[in-house]
Amino acid sequence: MASMSMSLHAVNHRLTNIPVKQLPPLASCLATSLSNCGELLSAPQNQKSKSESDNAVQVHKLMTRLASLLQDRSPEGRWTAVVLVKAVVEAGQWEILRGCEPLVRGLIAILAKPDPNSTKKMSIITLTRIFHLTYQYPTLVREITTPSLPSFITSALNLISVKPSSEPIRKLKPHSPFLETVLNALGELIARHPTIFRPFSAQIHSILQAIIGSTSPTFPQTVLASAERLFISLHHCAPKNTSGEEWKNACRMTIASIHGAADYVFRAVVEQWESVDPALRQASKPQDYSREVSDGGLDTLGLAGWQGLDSGVNRLVVLLQMLSTYLTTATASMISIPIGHIMDLTSRLTAVVVPSDGRDIQANPQISRTEREHLFAELPRIHVACMELLQNLVKSLETGAIPVTQTILEQTLWVYRAEKFSREIRVSAYDLVQTLLTRMGPSLTKQSLTSLADLIRASCHDLLPPVHDQSASARAPSDAKGKAKSNHTTANADSFLNPMLKQGRQSNMSSFSSLTRAASELLAGVLTHAPTEYLSPSLRAEIDRTIILTSDKHTMLASVLNPVPAVKGRGVSASIMPFLARSFPAEMEVEALIKPRMPVLMNAPGIGGYTDMEEDEEEDVPAPVSGTAPESTGFLQPSSTPVLHHDMMDTDVSHKAAPTLSKRSLAEDSKPQLASLGSTGNVDSNLQSKRPRVEGDVSAVASQPSLDRASPETFTGTAAVSVPSSSATVTSAPPPRVASVNAPSTATVGGPLSGSAVAQTTLADAEEDDSEDDLPALNIDPDTEDEDEDEDETMEG
Repeated sequence: MASMSMSLHAVNHRLTNIPVKQLPPLASCLATSLSNCGELLSAPQNQKSKSESDNAVQVHKLMTRLASLLQDRSPEGRWTAVVLVKAVVEAGQWEILRGCEPLVRGLIAILAKPDPNSTKKMSIITLTRIFHLTYQYPTLVREITTPSLPSFITSALNLISVKPSSEPIRKLKPHSPFLETVLNALGELIARHPTIFRPFSAQIHSILQAIIGSTSPTFPQTVLASAERLFISLHHCAPKNTSGEEWKNACRMTIASIHGAADYVFRAVVEQWESVDPALRQASKPQDYSREVSDGGLDTLGLAGWQGLDSGVNRLVVLLQMLSTYLTTATASMISIPIGHIMDLTSRLTAVVVPSDGRDIQANPQISRTEREHLFAELPRIHVACMELLQNLVKSLETGAIPVTQTILEQTLWVYRAEKFSREIRVSAYDLVQTLLTRMGPSLTKQSLTSLADLIRASCHDLLPPVHDQSASARAPSDAKGKAKSNHTTANADSFLNPMLKQGRQSNMSSFSSLTRAASELLAGVLTHAPTEYLSPSLRAEIDRTIILTSDKHTMLASVLNPVPAVKGRGVSASIMPFLARSFPAEMEVEALIKPRMPVLMNAPGIGGYTDMEEDEEEDVPAPVSGTAPESTGFLQPSSTPVLHHDMMDTDVSHKAAPTLSKRSLAEDSKPQLASLGSTGNVDSNLQSKRPRVEGDVSAVASQPSLDRASPETFTGTAAVSVPSSSATVTSAPPPRVASVNAPSTATVGGPLSGSAVAQTTLADAEEDDSEDDLPALNIDPDTEDEDEDEDETMEG
């Protein structure tokens, strides 16, 4: 805070002591210093301490000096004040906004003074910013915006137009330098303050009609775009609950104006299109074919007439762009988009294409050939605007556009096949098809995808550099001497002296960023969204070859992640992953694709077992035992108990004798067990000889519960073994099978078991031990029911 206070002191010192004529060069530095003092300027000025009181004095001194500079006699002082006011308002927010009413009045007064254009433009931008910031504070809107905004609208409109005293409309000033700035400012504020703009809607509408309908002189594209957005935003000024209907009516009037202009522009050909709207069939007007094509009257939107084919095509393109802006501009309420009327319009405009070989068009005999050829030269401009309209329609509707995507695709391919010589047509077709693939790609049939083969191949050719033709002498066959000498050819002598001349010209023809971008995105969209099994092997090979040569990371990733699926009768295609790794070895996506690094899964209690964490926390109470191993605190530290594998949990534990209490080696104990598993009818005598040793320890383990009694719900997969204290001396215990139960124990030896776990064994009753005549077969299936467990207790040996 101290550094901010020092900066504010320095700004006030400069504004007070430096002459006003020398302030403009320092305005940017002072504005930067004020922006860095945002915490100080936006702090409440309660003046509880001496430092806060000093800061409040400095802020008041700054605001007083800025208000004085706004009314300064020199234009340098006013220009500096405008720049600093914007910086202070943005830094101080509410604390500065609540006292900026004098500043707003001073800024509006500058618009009526003979100041430089830059000062007036900055004043418009600063006032727009102030009104924008006060929108979130209803009190400030009531105190500042509502009283000041009408005068600002009037002053801004006076900069670009003249209002006759007796008419409610305005006439546009020619070549006004403030036109784009004023249109952008009004477009920013009209949606937030529609009631204040409502009395000015007719005046604004008349200005916009002059801009949009102008044919000579034409306005820049940025001015036209701003005027179109403001024209569409006028529906906000409609009375309550009628803005949606106002938007719909304006959209339909725009479509009707496009049809009216197309009636004159397309008069050189006989259209095969017939509208689905009966009103449009009867709307055509009689024309005088002996005169130049023109429309002398006002159209449906009230736009002025035009004359000449160039002006008519410009009117079509501007109206199509405005119709596209209708779909991308935010509205005040819910609207209904006339999709049928838009599709009917694009169907008419795309039906007339440039005639090519084998495709003839029916010409109007009453129109000269010159006008018809002129129309064919202008058709690509119209079709590019149509494709942009369709693309915005698909983007706005998202999945709602799926019912019309096939129709849009057919219209696009129809235009592309006829006019693919135009670079703009190819760019628009690539973008539109790529947008369609994201919505309808997975549902494409083999026939539909085959129809895109020419478009995909053309995108590959646009990405690759042109192939340079070799000289005619290199291609001439050895027997060319026998041919007639009368076959004369004309060669460019300069190409022999400078062979790189032609190559450089061809290379420059392919360096178009928009074309390469659209072609690359199309290939990525085809590989990602289209069913790759429908692509022919030759086409997929050409796509991969193009991707490798261009080294586009996004497209190469799409090819690697979408390989050719295995198809019967077709060999396995090679992946381009080596080329991807070679071209982008340091990229994170490539590293994750080739060398995936996943967290190592360590042994943890409860993995793979039937466990309930809440029950375990309540029931499992470890007994305090001396010499317990320290607990591991790491996240991925190995567990002290082993994890039960699947093959260790599917055997009957009650079938096995207790190897822990036996002194026989593992090799001796394993032989009779294998023999008993191999035959179910015969029992080896070794099994009988083991019984006395087990019976001798019955008293030691009689208190242990049966392992078969453990239910799957309480099975934890942890080998918690309890050994009686009387049998603490055990030697040469072989590694047994792991079986764990969640059973209480009477005595434990040592701490938690590490390494191999010792399996508990329950002994059968003495009456069952005497039955040696009829031994049942061993059951090696998992114990899942209590009835099977009771039967297994009777099987010994």
